Amino acid sequence: MSSDLSPPGPFDFSRAMRRLCEDLVVRLPEFHHVSMDQIVVTFAQARRRVSHGLQAKLTPLRFQHGQTTTHRHGREWTIQRLYQGEAEMLYILTFYLPRFQDQSFREKLITIAHELFHISPKFDGDIRRLTGHYHVHSHSQKEYDQQMGLLVDRYLATRPATDLFAFLRLDFRSLLQKHGGVVGLRVPI
Repeated sequence: MSSDLSPPGPFDFSRAMRRLCEDLVVRLPEFHHVSMDQIVVTFAQARRRVSHGLQAKLTPLRFQHGQTTTHRHGREWTIQRLYQGEAEMLYILTFYLPRFQDQSFREKLITIAHELFHISPKFDGDIRRLTGHYHVHSHSQKEYDQQMGLLVDRYLATRPATDLFAFLRLDFRSLLQKHGGVVGLRVPI
């Protein structure tokens, strides 16, 4: 008799990542403004299987200050609105597989915190805009990620249920072998 309690069938990456993000936003005050009910958690296939490159990204579904339209170069631009049922989504959180899953456990958690921290404190569909010329990551992405590492340490110190992040301890190939497949939401951006 197998001691593996994994559900049969492919691993639902989007569902597992959503559950983990929901726990992060409850446990860390820096994320209390985030409503996972208005965030689509997706995955995309990385074009090349290399360790460097885009791991994840947050796509805001509003312009600056939560506006649905903006003017650039004399033209008006709008964002296509996205709904899940009756709820309008404000963000798309995308993870690039297998690249994301092939990072170390800690780097995966830092990447998740990194993307969640980009969400505007107003939760209005815009990104968090930091002071200065480099408004996305401040003057140093390395320092930004060091701060995210501190958030990860605080999160882990709260002793969350290990089943929430057990999948992050596996690389993509191991996750695939364990579950026979990986599925999830895919949203073209």
